[in-house]
Amino acid sequence: MNISKTRLALLIGLAGGLLLTLVIVSPMLLISMPSFLSDGRTSVDCEDTAQVEEVSDSGAADIPGSYLDLYKEHGEQIGVQWNILAAVGKRETNHGRSDLPGVKSGTNSAGAAGPMQFLISTWGGKARIPMSSTFNGYASDGDGDGVGDVYNPADAILGAAKMLKRNGAPENVRQALFVYNRAWWYVDQVVEIARKYAKSGDVQVPPQAEEECDDSLVEAAPSDIVAKILQYALAQRGKPYLWGGTGPDSFDCSGVIFAAYRAAGLSIPRTTFGQWPFGVKILEGQEQPGDLVFFNAGPGTSPGNPGHVGLVVSKGEMLEARCTLCGPIKVTSYEGRDSRVGFTRPLQNPDVLDQLKRLDNSSL
Repeated sequence: MNISKTRLALLIGLAGGLLLTLVIVSPMLLISMPSFLSDGRTSVDCEDTAQVEEVSDSGAADIPGSYLDLYKEHGEQIGVQWNILAAVGKRETNHGRSDLPGVKSGTNSAGAAGPMQFLISTWGGKARIPMSSTFNGYASDGDGDGVGDVYNPADAILGAAKMLKRNGAPENVRQALFVYNRAWWYVDQVVEIARKYAKSGDVQVPPQAEEECDDSLVEAAPSDIVAKILQYALAQRGKPYLWGGTGPDSFDCSGVIFAAYRAAGLSIPRTTFGQWPFGVKILEGQEQPGDLVFFNAGPGTSPGNPGHVGLVVSKGEMLEARCTLCGPIKVTSYEGRDSRVGFTRPLQNPDVLDQLKRLDNSSL
């Protein structure tokens, strides 16, 4: 099992989200890829949300009837592909038929339990949770008995559907599966199982959709230097948050931006507190890709001293490394967040303008 690094970052990340613990054959949290917009351009349509309806003969033979009903019911309810849910259930515990520790009782060596292999901490702190109680996790009541039971297939499958939905399904299934179990070989295996379960032989999600979206977003950048910044930043999606991290394996909010600018040959301050006064302030509505958006969030922050930052990648969307509990680096919306303080443009800082001139001269 591959447990995520929390340590000191956990203390910094208590401000939002749910527990991200990276465990092979155990669910994870959060990642999404929206349909991007650029200044004055229409959205880039890289989504295929069609639902697979028919079950292949091999799928019908392999999936227990009660499980198939639950995959379809909760997949439709939450809005994710039933065959993806079924493929996860197959890969994790053979639809609950496995006799390995943690499937029907207790936990395995990593603390995962149930037919969909939730970490108990990710489920909500204990295996069975009254749904009237307050908890921080994916515990769900799929059969209406008032209890979220990690061993109950109805509850576990509903919880898995919610998790995949929050992580980007149905549009970005591969990214959602990568967060569910942080290994691309796992993603490939689940997708292959899902194809066999669908009569059409497809999961209805083009594997290259995300890359195509990235290409369109980078091409729409207002300048070559911004394109380089975006290209680096977007490539970091899916990597874990780590307080103080500047890569290459993990980052914090300001660290990924610092590294993206550095990849384009530019030097800006390392921390959020340094980045806020560094850039030229930009009025809301005039922000563009490459700008920074700041939030009054985190310990010791205030409206005049914001502690969280994201990189604008298109109108209304930013790339952010939010916190340990919030999941890996992802593209999210910055619109509607009450804690938003404002925007800055580091590329208009006099020092950066000098750096750009030197870069231009060096290319002659």
